[in-house]
Amino acid sequence: MDGARQGLIFDLKKYSINDGPGIRTTVFFKGCPLRCRWCHNPEGQSFSPEIMIRSSRCLTGCSECLIACPEGAITKTADVPVLDRQKCNACGKCSDVCPAQAIELVGRKLTSAELIKEIEKDRIFQEQSGGGVTFSGGEPLSQADFLSEVLDACQKKEIHTTVDTCGFVPTYVLEKIARKTDLFLYDLKVMDEKKHLAFTGASNRLILENLARLVAMGKNIIIRIPIVPGVNDDEKNIREVAQFLRSLGAVREISLLPYHKLGRSKYRGLEKKTDSDSFEPPSGECLERTKRELERWGFRVHRGE
Repeated sequence: MDGARQGLIFDLKKYSINDGPGIRTTVFFKGCPLRCRWCHNPEGQSFSPEIMIRSSRCLTGCSECLIACPEGAITKTADVPVLDRQKCNACGKCSDVCPAQAIELVGRKLTSAELIKEIEKDRIFQEQSGGGVTFSGGEPLSQADFLSEVLDACQKKEIHTTVDTCGFVPTYVLEKIARKTDLFLYDLKVMDEKKHLAFTGASNRLILENLARLVAMGKNIIIRIPIVPGVNDDEKNIREVAQFLRSLGAVREISLLPYHKLGRSKYRGLEKKTDSDSFEPPSGECLERTKRELERWGFRVHRGE
């Protein structure tokens, strides 16, 4: 049935101004094929719903979550909820009754029709600002059939579409989605293949090939580079990025995204291991140096803060 396909979403942000032109609605798809060691959205990695606990919000003496859990997966130690993730089936009943929002179900299923309805609530802001909708993640192309159906609906309603992708997807999937997408925000993390494998869990060969394919298809692309000191801020990597993009010919715009520490509390809430503590945000001097170098190669560079 048209509009009945379901996708797994973990967030939907309104009035976004950093995910493409104008004011946008940004939809975050759950599930990602990469495991970037600096990832600030760990709740977007898994392809299944998860329970996130923010213990600092828990109310002393409240036991609503314990009572609501049908699996008996929650206990309390020193008035802090403790979740047995082996028992938990992520039904979300604990989060439904939590008065302090200390427990959150991360990941909800929506049909494409339901998602379009949410997107259209911001239509007036999108149209007045030249904005639209951005599909991010996680990795939206990992749910390609659902994304394709939503993009079809956006085309019919003349909503501008942007897809934010890591590019680590089968080329035929990328091509299918590209035919329905107005703009791509395309991540380039590390140019050295071995280093890319070490820091993300995958080779970058397919990512670079897919970017070249998008350029050959004549798609509008903005390159996004997460700047992580000690990983990809060195002169060699920046020079190789510039050389590769110049070889493609059509890419002219780059956004620098400085690493930040905002995701660390999410790892704790999900009880996931991380070595993100070993990374630090780049200095203003580092960002400005990188910006100047890329501009020297003829690119328009936007620096995030």
